[in-house]
Amino acid sequence: MKLPGADRSVVDSQKIREYLLSDTHPVGRFKAFFFKSLGYSAQNWQTLDQDLRRHAREHEATLGDVNPFGQKYEILGKLTGPAGNSAEVTAVWIILRGENFPRLVTAFPGNKP
Repeated sequence: MKLPGADRSVVDSQKIREYLLSDTHPVGRFKAFFFKSLGYSAQNWQTLDQDLRRHAREHEATLGDVNPFGQKYEILGKLTGPAGNSAEVTAVWIILRGENFPRLVTAFPGNKP
């Protein structure tokens, strides 16, 4: 199945700048090392934003957990960064209760640890 509402996906810029591409975030710094190896940087964070949205539109989604906030979806697929390097990435999205579009929760290399 495709991610419902993927064409209307929302990515919080702080999630990318201050988490996925942050060298100082306690958890995000490990993800930042991975995403930077693909050519992403805090200076061009918009590229990762656009590529994660494309990733959501192009790859199949699987149902994730349901929690009090909404329904999660997981998408595993290849992501090619600005440096031309590719890797498998899992992106987690949520559609909050009362909404009809997905919001990015997180992204990380490969499949679930």
